[in-house]
Amino acid sequence: MAGFGKLTYAQKKCVGSVGMLMQKTAMAGPGARIGVAVSGGVDSFALIKTLTIRKAIVPFSLELMVLHVNPGFEPDSHRPLAQWVQAEGLAAHIETSDFGPRAHSSENRKNSPCFFCSMLRRKRLFDLCRDYSLTHLAFGHNADDLAVTFFMNVVQNGRVDGLSASEDFFGGRLKVVRPALFLEKSFMKTAARQWGLPVWKNNCPSSGNTRRTEIHDWLKLQTGQDKRIGQNVLNALRRYQLDRHGAGLTAS
Repeated sequence: MAGFGKLTYAQKKCVGSVGMLMQKTAMAGPGARIGVAVSGGVDSFALIKTLTIRKAIVPFSLELMVLHVNPGFEPDSHRPLAQWVQAEGLAAHIETSDFGPRAHSSENRKNSPCFFCSMLRRKRLFDLCRDYSLTHLAFGHNADDLAVTFFMNVVQNGRVDGLSASEDFFGGRLKVVRPALFLEKSFMKTAARQWGLPVWKNNCPSSGNTRRTEIHDWLKLQTGQDKRIGQNVLNALRRYQLDRHGAGLTAS
């Protein structure tokens, strides 16, 4: 892959898996203007790096823009991201909000802090997509997130559902996409480290203390007993997602 040097196995997995899903679901075509929600965590950082490589590979033009809404616990925690996008020559909108502290205040009496903060940040990201005339909003959710969300929906809502690879909002004016949805987090972590991405720690006081974390730990315990279980879960969910898009795939 010219211009990016020799990629490691983990980096190739990132580029290949993201490319496969984008192609299988016709996720983005010529002229796409993709806003990438980068939180500073490993998943979204690995995604934006992967998409810069994909941009150079695809036979059509597309634009990338980094969107970062700092939740407000540490107003300058995003400084490494600001320096990185400048070095990469990427367009970016970076701002600090008060969503995190508000989510942990008396203003939020009904919802979990994570739900409240996520809701506010999602709304702000939608506004930014409108303001910058973006056609896509990309999130860094991966295969591990897909599995956890599936089991959360089964356990908490009695519903068979996961995360969508691609879905339309606002009458089709904006498409929310998750290009890394079939990619295991372990590859993203390894690739991010090898790329030297300036990932920073989540400084939210509720980090690691959520229902999602409980489901994640339970699933990790089950799959840790037999690696085939985890692979079978991911293969089933991959097939389910592609069936929803009418695309065929032999899971690996």
